[in-house]
Amino acid sequence: MAQKFGNGRWVRDGFLDNRTPGSVVGRLHVASLGPVEVCLQGDFKDDLAGRMICLRNSGFEDDEMAGQVLDDMESPQLGTVFLISFDPHPNLPPHPYIEWFSQRNHHYRIELAVGDAWIATADEEERFDPESAAIRARLADRLQQSSQPFNGAESDWA
Repeated sequence: MAQKFGNGRWVRDGFLDNRTPGSVVGRLHVASLGPVEVCLQGDFKDDLAGRMICLRNSGFEDDEMAGQVLDDMESPQLGTVFLISFDPHPNLPPHPYIEWFSQRNHHYRIELAVGDAWIATADEEERFDPESAAIRARLADRLQQSSQPFNGAESDWA
């Protein structure tokens, strides 16, 4: 299954934390589903590696189609980072880009407008630290036990 979150419009807000090397945890508020915890193996791209990012989508829509398309999205999301960056490709203008594969090899990609995501401030890091630690404690073992490195061979995306 390929999923682009309706070109990003179905993700309202959230945070992702890569301050522990090799691990990204966080929470995304998704249309029709509400908060979805995320625990991924991997790291942000060099421009964000080792940081926490926050996002608030200016183009968010909680429309009827979201529920139909996203009804089989796993919650929590366990998987592998493919690319998380604010500057994802040299031929594209810089913009927030979040892409991963779930353990079931579902492909998720969120592209946001410039300014809809930012590196967390010290206050934001402090506010999200307890939640980030709790997600990591609750899900990291599940990810390690059942995760296999993604090689791209089984994806329906090129």
